[in-house]
Amino acid sequence: MKNIAILGSTGSIGTQTLQVIDANPERFNVEVLTANNQVELLAQQARKFKPNMVVIGNESKYSELTELLKDEDIKVYAGSEAIAQVVQTSTIDVVVTAMVGYSGLLPTINAIKAGKTIALANKETLVVAGDLINRLVEEYKVAILPVDSEHSAIFQCLVGEHNNPVEKILLTASGGPFRGRDYEYLKSVTAAQALKHPNWNMGAKVTIDSASMMNKGFEAIEAKWLFGVKPSQIEVLVHPQSVVHSMVQFQDGNIKAQLGVPDMRLPIQYALTYPERVHSEIPRLDFGIYSDLTFEKPDITTFRNLGLAYEAMNRGGNAPCVLNAANEIMVAAFLKDEISFTAMSDVIERTMEKVSYIVQPTLEDYIASDQEGRRIAKEEFLNLKSKILQFKIKRRVTRQRASWG
Repeated sequence: MKNIAILGSTGSIGTQTLQVIDANPERFNVEVLTANNQVELLAQQARKFKPNMVVIGNESKYSELTELLKDEDIKVYAGSEAIAQVVQTSTIDVVVTAMVGYSGLLPTINAIKAGKTIALANKETLVVAGDLINRLVEEYKVAILPVDSEHSAIFQCLVGEHNNPVEKILLTASGGPFRGRDYEYLKSVTAAQALKHPNWNMGAKVTIDSASMMNKGFEAIEAKWLFGVKPSQIEVLVHPQSVVHSMVQFQDGNIKAQLGVPDMRLPIQYALTYPERVHSEIPRLDFGIYSDLTFEKPDITTFRNLGLAYEAMNRGGNAPCVLNAANEIMVAAFLKDEISFTAMSDVIERTMEKVSYIVQPTLEDYIASDQEGRRIAKEEFLNLKSKILQFKIKRRVTRQRASWG
């Protein structure tokens, strides 16, 4: 019986992790659940799975959560510091890091220092501070088991291949809802359109990242740290069917691939039960349905975020941290219809150019770089909005003068 802590239990990965646990009650016990805002869903999960502790990140919702769980013997806490602290609880065996974005970094660091096995779904942890995380993993002798379908696939392909050098990692991407579209089309797409992913059911932030291909850039950076390869050894392939989750090419030319239906419960279960493979009721891959598997090169000219991610990965230091900070600000703005889809890349690129570069950052440097990246991204965003407004006013005046003859 493994005691599980789920950071971000109300999100897409968190809820699917609970489905896996619910299907295997003899194997898993829920020890801790955390969420940021969804207090009612968190309370429902707590009443069903009876964890020892729950934490709501938004401190203003503490009283509401306490009231919802007043009849339960469950400890209730609030705030980001509480989330970072509960992962150190001695009874926890595995911490599933399913929080979104930079917020997952400090809890993951604390969990590593507490000797917990990490089931990593928060890719931003390695994007922001991959070098630091790897050093801590080595120091505290803990395991990081990837939950992302692509990294789980690579991990599975590498099982039993410890002494065989990897020539290349082939990281597959669905291409998102705008695959095949040109730059002009992308200028006018809306958040509602970008949120319609063709294959996967994910949270809003990850879905937008997938549409812009920033998510694949993040996954490339994550793969570098997880598997100890160079950026030049990571190749992205667009695979619209999302059946081949990724591949590994070895030095003899052979390629191993991991296939399965596009269902996140498969990599989640593998991470929780590794090294065992236990039975599941998840649908099997039917090659009669998926008889046409295709692959193509990504369009980096149109989807600039992928190129920016590779640029940050090649530069190293705090560059990926800045990339992530600017992207989080831009995705939040795009979801509010405050910026265009293509302008996100413009702001991210300018932010990367302006933030101070640090070759070998410490944790304090990463924290400062994240803050500086967010500040500059907001400034660049406001400057862009001002220019657009001035242009619209100028164009309106020109049209009015033309109408006067």
